[in-house]
Amino acid sequence: MTIDPSTKDPLDVYRLLSGSIMPRPIAFVSTVSADGVLNLAPFSFFTVASANPPIVAFCPMVRGGDRPKKDTLLNIEATGEFVVNICSEDFAAQMNATAGEYPPDVDEFKLSGLTPIPSDVVKAPRVKESRVTMECKLHQLVPVSDKFLGGTMVLGEVVRFHVQDGMINELCEIDADKLDAIGRMAGPVYVRTKDRFEMVRPA
Repeated sequence: MTIDPSTKDPLDVYRLLSGSIMPRPIAFVSTVSADGVLNLAPFSFFTVASANPPIVAFCPMVRGGDRPKKDTLLNIEATGEFVVNICSEDFAAQMNATAGEYPPDVDEFKLSGLTPIPSDVVKAPRVKESRVTMECKLHQLVPVSDKFLGGTMVLGEVVRFHVQDGMINELCEIDADKLDAIGRMAGPVYVRTKDRFEMVRPA
């Protein structure tokens, strides 16, 4: 089957993309609004963009309705800061609770029962339950599309890594078993990262 995306409904195109590009890591992003309201939301359009300097990227999508921009993006536009918290399986349900569409005055930390703790450099708090967190300063916003299900790519420079004690070795390698990260598939389906295999790259 060959599909021309220009002939399909945007929701169908989203399903094609999310059902093909998987599993996807989850950026569990914490921000604070200009008025001091804490926000916490997951994003599965997430990856690394650079290691020197350390840049991570995620893309909040354009929603329907009268509030097309997500609070996360509005907060980053206002403050230039955010934290990426890696989501592990033991608090996956709390992460999922923050994925709803809530008014901007709702604190998703309180809603989910997760614990905000101070960051070193940025104003946005970290998630205490997360084993790896990255404090980020906004590097660049890349508007991709302002249409429904379009988005803005957020590039953030990591200015602090926080790794739970006992999870990292002298080579800065993270213990994947202890991290126990989860990923996003399509729809309501998630994946564990415990079933792995190794391949050595050719010299």
